[in-house]
Amino acid sequence: MTSNGKATATLGFVLSAIAITAATGAGAGARLALWDFRQGFRILNWAAYFGIAGTALSLVGAILGRPGKGRRGFLLAVAGIVLGALAFGVPGNWYRIAKRVPMIHDITTDTENPPVFVSVLALRKDAPNSATYGGPEIAAQQHAAYPDIRTLVSDIPPAQTFERARSIARRMCWKIVDENQAEGRIEATATTRWFGFKDDVVIRIAPSAGNWSRVDIRSVSRVGRSDVGTNTRRIRDFLKKFTEASKTGG
Repeated sequence: MTSNGKATATLGFVLSAIAITAATGAGAGARLALWDFRQGFRILNWAAYFGIAGTALSLVGAILGRPGKGRRGFLLAVAGIVLGALAFGVPGNWYRIAKRVPMIHDITTDTENPPVFVSVLALRKDAPNSATYGGPEIAAQQHAAYPDIRTLVSDIPPAQTFERARSIARRMCWKIVDENQAEGRIEATATTRWFGFKDDVVIRIAPSAGNWSRVDIRSVSRVGRSDVGTNTRRIRDFLKKFTEASKTGG
């Protein structure tokens, strides 16, 4: 690799390394309450810019170089490309998803009679987002974007359905807040991995015809106008696991 190519690759790698460190730290700092999530997003945005610059310089360094005698420099350029792409690729993907999904943060399988929170309300008292369902306007946006999110009908009795739902909630690493089998209600809090956002979940088990059960679930973010599809993915994951458990008898 030529000296100019190696210097360019080195600079690109440094920028990319700074970018990926900042991107990782943006979420970690918010999760540890060193700053709020808005500051974390600002750090993430700057990390993306550094990532783009680092990727571009690393790419130039790789093109100028020749893998051979100066291979160490070439590999440094490749590493810079990978790290920089990760630094701007992840927030870029978030932005892409945010543009495709509705600006809502309350998702439920039953939009006409959503499951209600009881015990979780004390944990949400300072949350910017209300636990009160937004009504027909929110329901219409959800139906248009996520038509597959609907009530699950289970062919097992409510008591057994309750146990299965509780087991799945625990397997999904949700923090159980309340379990009320008499009311068929399970409340829990799910924490996102990167920024540590708290989303609250309520599962409602109700009897159906023929000793079957109706399973409804609702997931609501405490902060943020849009959940970037997180609550929907969570509900889909729960319903998928419940269906799979039904097939295997688990």
